[in-house]
Amino acid sequence: MSAGKPIVVGVDGSESASEAVVWAARTAAARRLPLLLVSVVHIPAYYYTEPYLARGYGDELSNAGRAHLDGAAVLAKEAAEEVGDLTVDTKLHEGRIAEILLQYSPTAAMIVLGSRGLGEFTGAVLGSVTRSVAAHSTAPVAVIRGRTLDGRPPTEGPVVVGVDGSEISEAALAAAFEEASARRAPLIAVNVWSDVSVQPSLGATAEDPHWSAIQAAEEAVLSERLAGWIEQYPDVSVQRVVGRDRPVRVLSDYSERAQLLVVGSHGRGGFKGMLLGSTSTALMNSADCPVLIVRPVEVS
Repeated sequence: MSAGKPIVVGVDGSESASEAVVWAARTAAARRLPLLLVSVVHIPAYYYTEPYLARGYGDELSNAGRAHLDGAAVLAKEAAEEVGDLTVDTKLHEGRIAEILLQYSPTAAMIVLGSRGLGEFTGAVLGSVTRSVAAHSTAPVAVIRGRTLDGRPPTEGPVVVGVDGSEISEAALAAAFEEASARRAPLIAVNVWSDVSVQPSLGATAEDPHWSAIQAAEEAVLSERLAGWIEQYPDVSVQRVVGRDRPVRVLSDYSERAQLLVVGSHGRGGFKGMLLGSTSTALMNSADCPVLIVRPVEVS
């Protein structure tokens, strides 16, 4: 599905970006994909009123960018050693971070970013860049956040995927099975529903026939969605979770022991063409493990 395409990582010298490099390097090695490290320097427009200042400032930023890339390349090679062989390339650009990274999305297997960083200016947060790339990228976007051990994101635990029966959750399932197989990890498929017309406050309970019918229907949806993927990935052990609750709360709970959480950019109830749904946005900001956000190319 992504054979030969590179995993692209945004590098800015921050601790968060280093965590992203480590995670991306291990992922690329496990999936036998090349790794592309990208750093971007941005010279504010007002510097160009003084060409000498612009040239000097630009040289300073470029030197820092190359140093960040060199350090990240060494870190990536070290991180991938215990997983497999890794090909690493580096690119330095001038421009705006989000715009440059999005240019790579049509040809990338995945774009990987830290949840925060130095951004375009020293001291600025990377959060806005991460949100922008996650919202507009046609490639999956991994946001590296949550718990770490010695600067390394988790490598143990299951891959957890949110499934709701929507077309976009099919893309999330494809990515989740691919990642679980590459990591030799079990997969937990979670179908949590709460968007129904009858609520407990109106007198319905879990024993109510209405709820029983919905539960059975949602279990059938999950089984149907999983069937083909289980046949394609017989090496992946799959656990099914179906229930009535808020998806963000349940997936956040699972993130505390997962090594990766996979979600569609929006799901059932979202409008076709939405950039990021409420669930993916919330998890991108609160999950305790890396989050992979998937948006198929045909959805725009």
